[in-house]
Amino acid sequence: MQLSTVGWGSGLLGVIIFSGSLPATRVAVDGFDPLFLTSARAVIAALLAGFLLWALGQKKPSRSDLGSLLIVALGGVAGFPLLTALALQHVTSAHSIIFIGLLPLATAFFGVLRGGERPKPAFWVFSMTGSLLVAGFAYFQGSGGSLKGDLFMTAAIIVCGLGYAEGATLSRRLGGWQVISWALVLSMPVMLIIAAMTLPATVQNISAQAWVGLGYVSVFSMLVGFVFWYRGLALGGIAGVGQLQLLQPFFGLLLAGVLLGETIAASMIVIAVLVVFCVVGAKRFV
Repeated sequence: MQLSTVGWGSGLLGVIIFSGSLPATRVAVDGFDPLFLTSARAVIAALLAGFLLWALGQKKPSRSDLGSLLIVALGGVAGFPLLTALALQHVTSAHSIIFIGLLPLATAFFGVLRGGERPKPAFWVFSMTGSLLVAGFAYFQGSGGSLKGDLFMTAAIIVCGLGYAEGATLSRRLGGWQVISWALVLSMPVMLIIAAMTLPATVQNISAQAWVGLGYVSVFSMLVGFVFWYRGLALGGIAGVGQLQLLQPFFGLLLAGVLLGETIAASMIVIAVLVVFCVVGAKRFV
């Protein structure tokens, strides 16, 4: 089986896992402060990652890799989780999931800057068109959105795209699961301090759903999903496999409707379909 095919399959598994992140975060922020949620999920995932690194006898990364690992940590471990948690205090998870449509463009952009990829000009035409559709929807959408929440989500997409591209480039040398594991371990001291400072005064009023949300984003969104995703980007190409992120709104919107009972507006589905069409076109010119 060709490495590119393996990469696309691995990337798809990552997208499916990530699709539950925003609905799970939306449930979790009903019981936890965004800062505690961000730091706690990172600490839990870092403990698991550290154990795996130790149990499997992985060598420490070189000093030259520390800068890239820091970018991965700032983008995927701290930036995206915190910004989305803040956004979800102002918008519904269904509304926020539409912003995932910007991720392929952000990932491809940073893939050029950090990964040395060179998509054809037509690629950018399709990607920009899709991004404008998403941005226009976010601006005109009245239900479930707010300016503050939209700004937080936009910032989250930017730092996430940078973290994805940096992690994919580094995965070619260290391996997918090793990259996210070392990034988690690197960020653990700071995250542990933040978690201790923002620890809830009491856990009696925290619902079971919030605990489940914390568990999902800690184990699957923070660690397992990245294992498949970084491997997919490294094997199949950052810009190409990055287009799979356009499937995430469909999975995420379905979860938001089924699990959270949120209303899925017809306009959301229409925009998602149009954006997917643009990204499919972009994929042909990677």
